[in-house]
Amino acid sequence: MHDISPVSEPTVEAGSRRIAIPWVLGLYALAGATFVVAARMAGWYGGSESRFLLLPFAAVLGGLTQLLAGMWAFEAEDTLATAMLGIWGSFWIGYGILHGLFLSGRLVEPAGPFPELGFWFIPLALITWMGAAAARSVALAITLVFLAAGASIAAIANISMHGGLMMVAGWLFIISSVLAWYTATAMMLEATSGRQAWPLGRPRNWKKNSPATSLHGETAAARRAG
Repeated sequence: MHDISPVSEPTVEAGSRRIAIPWVLGLYALAGATFVVAARMAGWYGGSESRFLLLPFAAVLGGLTQLLAGMWAFEAEDTLATAMLGIWGSFWIGYGILHGLFLSGRLVEPAGPFPELGFWFIPLALITWMGAAAARSVALAITLVFLAAGASIAAIANISMHGGLMMVAGWLFIISSVLAWYTATAMMLEATSGRQAWPLGRPRNWKKNSPATSLHGETAAARRAG
């Protein structure tokens, strides 16, 4: 059983200040960039130059915006958000720089297997799997599970250059982006209305009335304790 009773705090505390829930912006940024790029991976649209046309949006929305949300999460002492949004935001920035170098001709894109990119997906997947294990709400945990699964398959696909696996990774990323959109929207509705409109699947012992509790259910004291 999960508690879906109203909550009263739309923000989290950071020292003497109160800031908006970083997960909302971060998950929306993750959802937007991941969906557009993953849809191309899954074969929904695009040609050989599509990734270059998507590059500015992926780097700014998926990279810079998500990284900024991760830094606000650090200010709010939200350990999980800092780790997940910071890692994925940094990855998207790196992804944008890499493809920018391909576009400029400074680097030659591999025509076959791309193990250099594939091996980057390995630590990304492992970190995200651990984030899923640490999540305190079902919605966030499932989002991270599909994100981690997509990164795991993408690692194998890039190392082996298996087109079928790349398409599977694309579909897993698409699912994770939809789940990220749902989770961010549920958090936003809860923050603006003061009640949980869409279920997030938190445990019953989630501390709703603590002023230092963030919307994913971790107190500041618990975060400082690691």
